[in-house]
Amino acid sequence: MTRIVIIGGGPAGYEAALVAAQLGGQVTIVEAEAVGGACVVADCVPSKTFIASSDVATSLRHGSALGINGTLAGRVDVDLAAVHARVRDLAKAQSRDIGDGLVSHGVRILNGTAQLRTGNPHVVEVEGGESLEADIVLIATGATPRVVRGAEPDGERILTWRQVYDLKELPEHLVVIGSGVTGAEFASAYLAMGVPVTLVSSRDRVMPHEDRDAAEHIENVFTRQGMAILSNARADAVRRIENGVRVELQDGRVIEASHALMTVGSVPNTAGLAEAGVELDDRDFVAVDRVSRTSVRGVYAAGDCTGVLMLASVAAMQGRIAMWHALGEAVQPLRRQTVAANVFTDPEIASVGLGQSSVEAGAVPARSVTLPLATNARAKMMGLTDGFVKLFCRPASGLVIGGVVVAPRASELILPIAMAVENHLTVNQIAQSFSIYPSLSGSITESARQLMQPEFD
Repeated sequence: MTRIVIIGGGPAGYEAALVAAQLGGQVTIVEAEAVGGACVVADCVPSKTFIASSDVATSLRHGSALGINGTLAGRVDVDLAAVHARVRDLAKAQSRDIGDGLVSHGVRILNGTAQLRTGNPHVVEVEGGESLEADIVLIATGATPRVVRGAEPDGERILTWRQVYDLKELPEHLVVIGSGVTGAEFASAYLAMGVPVTLVSSRDRVMPHEDRDAAEHIENVFTRQGMAILSNARADAVRRIENGVRVELQDGRVIEASHALMTVGSVPNTAGLAEAGVELDDRDFVAVDRVSRTSVRGVYAAGDCTGVLMLASVAAMQGRIAMWHALGEAVQPLRRQTVAANVFTDPEIASVGLGQSSVEAGAVPARSVTLPLATNARAKMMGLTDGFVKLFCRPASGLVIGGVVVAPRASELILPIAMAVENHLTVNQIAQSFSIYPSLSGSITESARQLMQPEFD
């Protein structure tokens, strides 16, 4: 029986464990916190649960447009203690469910920290003295919020995204430093809950790595809803003052607020790996190939510690691929162009495949169409005016190569486009598929119809 040791019980680790157990491996997971890792107990699951509460606040506030008056003068009362209690309870329940599933498949779970033995990376040293000999090792140690000198979090006024759930009351004024995905999501959620928000962006627009049209669309929504966005601004320091914080920007501007949320990226948890012979890249992420192999034979790595598209879905797939490959199963290497990603702002941004930047850079020829969501019948019924569907295809064949959806629940709507990219479907095939009328997904089939070509063009 193949002995497999997995360091880290997040999505990469527990999904890999399930695959390995299914294939007959003797599997041990070593996890420092709780099963599910930081993703479940501190990051993805808590943040999306928190955002779900903000979505309800948005619905209540906008109900009057549909003839439903559930609030007084558009105000929504937020019971923050109840919101945070639900966040913690759901995270614990999810961790428990994952743990039960692993145990039922015969996976051994050890609580503690672990590292590879220097000189013999196939021996995993667990905190407390236990040594685990392994035929296959998977490193799935994740990442930690980046700390900037001069803006060190204190857990009270200056916070990381893992610390916001300790707040007893909503901020009177929140400054979010960093306008990437995490910063945009939390800024959107707190704004929906009625908190004045200032978003500090070091670039000329928020979410600079997302589709430009989508990011600009969301930025316009934020501004219309009252968010202050400081573009091309960089925080030089964040200091505690009486009853709040003082954010000092490099250009001399100063912002005073009740709280500051630091969302300036993550650093990988890879200390000690280089000493064990595992190659790291210039940012200290584990260097892996498309089947999750590291530089050491029989040692694999998956998830945020690799820096390969830091998404829970990608981490899980990397972990599965690692075990399929290690245990001799046929496996398709990870294809970044088929990865669907989502930003949980209001509205959401979902994307997959090649996009506008690739087309404009000349990397790929494409035809595209963009349909405003406001023209969709279901959107009109729901009172939706923001959002769009964008579809890209090859000029001659009509092969779908990418798409973007900006809409409520865009994370659900992107699936048919992701399936088209993965399975090499054409716009003609999507256009000839039935969509429900009325439905938001009807904009996907309609965009495909606008890109259709005669079969013998």
